[in-house]
Amino acid sequence: MHSTRLKSFTIAVFTVLIASFSTGVSAQDHNGTHVKEEKEVGEKEKGKFNAAEVIFGHVLDSHDFHFFDIGERPVSLPLPVIIYSPQRGLTTFMSSRLEHGHKAYKGYMLLTEHRRTEWKLDPQKYFVGDIVAVNEAGELDTTVKVYDISLTRNVVQMLIALFLFTWIMLRIAKRYKSGVGVTSAPRGSQSLLEPVITFVRDEVAKPNLGSKYEKYLPYLLTVFFFILINNLFGLIPGTANVTGNIAFTTVLGLISFVVILASTNKHYWGHIFNPPGVPLGVKFILVPVEFLSVFIKPFALIIRLFANMIAGHIIIICLISLIFIFAELNPIAGWGASPLSLAFTIFIYFIELLVAFIQAFIFAMLTAVFIGQAFEGGHHDVDHHDEAVIV
Repeated sequence: MHSTRLKSFTIAVFTVLIASFSTGVSAQDHNGTHVKEEKEVGEKEKGKFNAAEVIFGHVLDSHDFHFFDIGERPVSLPLPVIIYSPQRGLTTFMSSRLEHGHKAYKGYMLLTEHRRTEWKLDPQKYFVGDIVAVNEAGELDTTVKVYDISLTRNVVQMLIALFLFTWIMLRIAKRYKSGVGVTSAPRGSQSLLEPVITFVRDEVAKPNLGSKYEKYLPYLLTVFFFILINNLFGLIPGTANVTGNIAFTTVLGLISFVVILASTNKHYWGHIFNPPGVPLGVKFILVPVEFLSVFIKPFALIIRLFANMIAGHIIIICLISLIFIFAELNPIAGWGASPLSLAFTIFIYFIELLVAFIQAFIFAMLTAVFIGQAFEGGHHDVDHHDEAVIV
């Protein structure tokens, strides 16, 4: 539902943009003749640049890593497709067999916008990029239930980020065990990550968790670096925007929710269901609000990270798309818009680098704040810690 509304909004924006600059431009073919037949119009529309398709093809998940196109031939890295169907059993093959939705393989096909329109499928139920079952005639087979457990690009990139994160941390830990950075100055990756680890400890864990910070520091560091690595990976052209996927942020938010609940005690729940010093009449209003806040906290973590990371990617692709949109109106307009679009793209890209660090910090910070609010005496520990620092 969210994807559909966002797609409709994007199409509306570009429609208004094109209409405002298309006054006086007549519909002509490449040879300068007027388009008279509906078939010719359809072929011309098919060859036009589709900004919405490019934008959502970049931010949504897929079964391959798409880099660029040479003419009409896409250059991509295919990924394994793993399909289970109660009617057909387990089926595995590489995504290149589907030829980006142009061909069926082993009774399955990649759903495209054209196919969905042709088959008159409900866009709320069937999404572009899904793998659907087809019969021998190449038509949709609704009698076959499909469970897609493929290694999509989001999954593969997340596993790569996890492997890289584990390898870096184990390598640094091994150096510390050997005495490097303890009896001598840190070297290499140690000198790069030690200030970051110290920052999370001193600015995130200690102020919010007080004397219990050591218990939660490993989790806060894991969350911070895992989000940061995936944020940075998503800025590489051709890669997936993992942190801009609502499923990814939902899992992180639920894990933090479990940690927060595991840190609560009767004092915490007593303040929620029986707020002290509050008139009885007000409690009937305050108690439901306080109880809902328990679930709103992880929801805020989920939405904040998702919205910020997907918004930056959409803005960058929109700015690049302006070049091709203006070029279709007039080649001179396309060349004229190129410097401005590229300048803004580079500016937003550097902003996204900053946002990658900020969002990792905010997620870890809010998690620490919520955990600190959950256990009894947390605020007292924070006060004592702050007084010691001031002294």
